[in-house]
Amino acid sequence: MEEPFTAADLDHMRALGIDPAKALSELERFRKGQTYATLERACAVGDGIVRPSRTDLERWGALQGKAASEGRFMQFVPASGAATRMFKALLTVLNRKDNPDFQTLIREGLQGDPVAEEFLAWFQGLDAIPFREELVRGLRDRGLNLESLIEAAEYRPILECLLAGDGLGYADRPKALIPFHVYPEGPRLALEEHLAEAKVLVRDGAGICRLHFTVSPAHKVAFMKALERALDVLESDGTHYRIGISEQDPATDTLAVDEEGKPFRDPDGSILFRPGGHGALLENLQECAGDLVFIKNIDNIVPDPLRPEITEWRRIMGGLLVETQSGISRHLDKLRTSQDPGSISEAARFAEGALGIILPDGFKDLTGEPSQEKARAYLIRILDRPVRVCAMVENLGEPGGGPFWVRHTDGSLRLQIVETPQVDPGSAAQKAIAGGSGFFNPTDMVCGLRNPAGAPFRLQDFTDPEAGFITSKSKDGRNLKALELPGLWNGSMAEWNSVFVEAPASIFNPVKTVIDLLRPAHVNHAVV
Repeated sequence: MEEPFTAADLDHMRALGIDPAKALSELERFRKGQTYATLERACAVGDGIVRPSRTDLERWGALQGKAASEGRFMQFVPASGAATRMFKALLTVLNRKDNPDFQTLIREGLQGDPVAEEFLAWFQGLDAIPFREELVRGLRDRGLNLESLIEAAEYRPILECLLAGDGLGYADRPKALIPFHVYPEGPRLALEEHLAEAKVLVRDGAGICRLHFTVSPAHKVAFMKALERALDVLESDGTHYRIGISEQDPATDTLAVDEEGKPFRDPDGSILFRPGGHGALLENLQECAGDLVFIKNIDNIVPDPLRPEITEWRRIMGGLLVETQSGISRHLDKLRTSQDPGSISEAARFAEGALGIILPDGFKDLTGEPSQEKARAYLIRILDRPVRVCAMVENLGEPGGGPFWVRHTDGSLRLQIVETPQVDPGSAAQKAIAGGSGFFNPTDMVCGLRNPAGAPFRLQDFTDPEAGFITSKSKDGRNLKALELPGLWNGSMAEWNSVFVEAPASIFNPVKTVIDLLRPAHVNHAVV
């Protein structure tokens, strides 16, 4: 078989920190094609999703508070993404070659054009947009007045000032550095809102708040400056922040192939590696060295007046994780130290009741002599792994992975978050199951990253590499196939133990487009 990589290719990989064996395995993934999850059924309340009682809520809240005071909790916030998609509609209008006037955009909006509709909603809401003050200053520096431009419906100078690189450059800013809410003392960045939430949620008994942010190299300097300014204010009450910062490792980039399945090569002959998607952040999660770690997207954050309900539910999730870990530790200890056959059946009931693991049919055959040790070893293996508690909210059409019972290769059924690309498009039965989910995960979860002895798990040992996505892309007018790593919430955590808990839709307040900042959860609540 022809060797796919040249000596120059190997040198290129070494420079990026990429293992050639990893690149070879990625070539094999392309050869095999996309693999899909095997969905058994969608989860529902009482069938994979826990609905807490009032007693549960009180107990779990107290457990989280105790663990937080001991310094066990931290927050992990992926914050490296640019806001380009957030301003996609505005960029589309700005870059139109026909340079439409305002009346044309109104007509298009009335005809149902989604880009024109979003632009008009933004324009009409300019007075309430959290970055209005900065926009006013930016226009003033150009000798322009925002109110005069709005009155004259002269929108292009406003868009140019807001989005262009020689203006405020919002199209290329990370969302972390965009104002999300307005307070009497001024606007607050998304970054600052996460710092404020951490003060309520993870502050320990010594006043320390632990967070970890992922940032892009291009924005790291600006991020650090904004962080320094924020801490000057937030630490004035005696709070101390311990903040980790990491970048996506180039070694997580994945190989691209051409239409023949061979490594895609640029005109200079070098092979092309592309960013592997948010699944690459598994390395950053490992690097944060956390114990109990809350994870939430940078754009899902609320102002102070709405925060109590959000933090209450996050505390509930954290306390459920603490309680679940305690049960895992107790059963692992019995399995490892006791020869009592009852420890096997007890652990099996716990796995099914607390972790939603329906053991394979053949497991019962292992519980009698002489196979008890196999049963014991199997239970130890499925219990001794990272665990997460994931919020599940009613599916009202928002994008996000759904909760499902998934058949694993060992025959067991386990709880998984599954996204659309993981569902076989050629199977009507699988598509029907996927379409029947009444819940979705708003990317809000809390993870236990250490074993009962306090040692960190090696998270790469608990991924499903077959769960990566193969997508069609192009570069320089040439078609290629790209490989995204298993998504952080699904394939990268496929071998974790998962607990799904019902939560109210109010915990999900994302800002995916600029007009989301005009939703009730983000406007005027913080103004007095």
